[in-house]
Amino acid sequence: MLKPFVFLATAVLMASSGTAEAREEVDLELVLAADGSGSIDADELRLQREGWAAALTSDEVLTGIRDGLTGKIAIAYVEWGGPSSQVTIVDWQIVSDAASATAFAEKLRTRPRGAEGYNSISNAIDYSVNLVETNDFDGTRKIIDVSGDGPNIGGRPLAAARGDALAKGFTINALAIRRPGGRPGGPGGMALETYYADAVIGGPGSFVEIADSERPFAIAAKRKLVQEIAGRTPERPVTRLSTIR
Repeated sequence: MLKPFVFLATAVLMASSGTAEAREEVDLELVLAADGSGSIDADELRLQREGWAAALTSDEVLTGIRDGLTGKIAIAYVEWGGPSSQVTIVDWQIVSDAASATAFAEKLRTRPRGAEGYNSISNAIDYSVNLVETNDFDGTRKIIDVSGDGPNIGGRPLAAARGDALAKGFTINALAIRRPGGRPGGPGGMALETYYADAVIGGPGSFVEIADSERPFAIAAKRKLVQEIAGRTPERPVTRLSTIR
């Protein structure tokens, strides 16, 4: 009478083992979560996409990827807007060399815009966490890279989304896009990079990069990718101002 149960248990273990083996090992699972909200016009959206595309195909980034333990990363690109508007623009792809990076970049440059509404960074984080948890990769590190030009507005509380992601072992980094003329992008006149450091980033080695007239987006994106792929904190990261961890 025990044989059917033994057979069933063996089948379950074999299925579980097969599922685990099917997950491809990579050095990094990276979600680029870019602002596609109403505050980003068509030119700014193109600037962001072109910046990330140029960064990913740069010699510095490709060298960093090749120097990893597996020599490859898994990457996806998301644009976010309001609480119910998060869109995967380029789904998960392995990048290991110039050809695979160029293929990803070409998709990024040509896919249509999808997100709408205003600034739910919290729901973008939740969406990105789910994207990682449901993919077919097993990375040594899991990073959500939030880029934007304003604070969180809608969706569930940012602290809750951030806290859940950090509890699951994610690192959240940010790229603050400073507004023209030096206008503060954070709430209450706060500098956007200070807000992102205080309320958005977290996890081992987390940091904020800044894009402005002196540091064009493409340069900031490349600096950021090089640091993330190498698992290195920049020499002068923006420091958190609160006790949030």
